[in-house]
Amino acid sequence: MNTKNIPYQTIDWTSVPRTEHKGETGVAYWQTMQFEGLRIRLVEYSKGYVADHWCKKGHIVHCLEGEFVSEMEGGEKSLLTKGMTYVVTDELSSHRSVTKDGVKLMIIDGDFLKFATE
Repeated sequence: MNTKNIPYQTIDWTSVPRTEHKGETGVAYWQTMQFEGLRIRLVEYSKGYVADHWCKKGHIVHCLEGEFVSEMEGGEKSLLTKGMTYVVTDELSSHRSVTKDGVKLMIIDGDFLKFATE
């Protein structure tokens, strides 16, 4: 079997370890499943969270609970609320997440979001 193939499986997120990542303010908690070329995370941002960096990585970000603002380095802002999703390819934006009251997200990224030159 090719190592990039993922056999059918369920994920019990309650058994996936949680790691802490400090923001400029607030804290992010990640639960991560890593496969070859694919990362799936449940991420919770605490109240008052502001990311500590501008990210250029591609993501699919789906808001499960709460709301957050995705800020672009150029000043644009998008409010995402429960049920909304954003998608971006690697290197096509510099963005960061900000939340006033906290938020829970499903974030998927991987090789399929790499910038294509053709």
